[in-house]
Amino acid sequence: MSLTPLEKLRVSRILIARHDLIPNTSIQRRPLFIYHSAFSSATTASSIEAHLTATGVVTPQWRFTMYSTTHFHSTAHEVLCIARGRARLCFGGEDNPERFEPLVEKGDVIVVPAGVGHRLLQDLDGGFEMVGSYPKGRLWDMCYGRTGEEEKVKGIQDLGWFDRDPVYGGSGPVLE
Repeated sequence: MSLTPLEKLRVSRILIARHDLIPNTSIQRRPLFIYHSAFSSATTASSIEAHLTATGVVTPQWRFTMYSTTHFHSTAHEVLCIARGRARLCFGGEDNPERFEPLVEKGDVIVVPAGVGHRLLQDLDGGFEMVGSYPKGRLWDMCYGRTGEEEKVKGIQDLGWFDRDPVYGGSGPVLE
């Protein structure tokens, strides 16, 4: 499998303000990362899963598109590897004036800190698919920015960050 060398990797780092009951990056102040074309366009979902497993930082748990309802996770950071297609996503909540709506495509990797609201806006080619992974030993939950989730949100402050990059291992963008 071909991985873009770190020195050639283009990375976007985005901080997103809290909006209503969606904390976004306001709690840990860790940005959302996009590793543009980290994996070659010939990479398959199976090879992404094998690579992530071998790197040993996250555990691949599913292959699917992204939900079209804004949601976030309070118990785990999330690593999303685009395995097929292109899509426009929304991070931060669709009513948030500071939301981020990138176009992502096969080969991109998104590191979503716990608390960042996200949803699918548009599957551009049909069949958009990601490999969803979470730090080893972490279970993920679903939160929607609703009343009653406040205690879950408070737990985000106690989550550890990555001590190794989920894609590159000993060095990489999440460690900078």
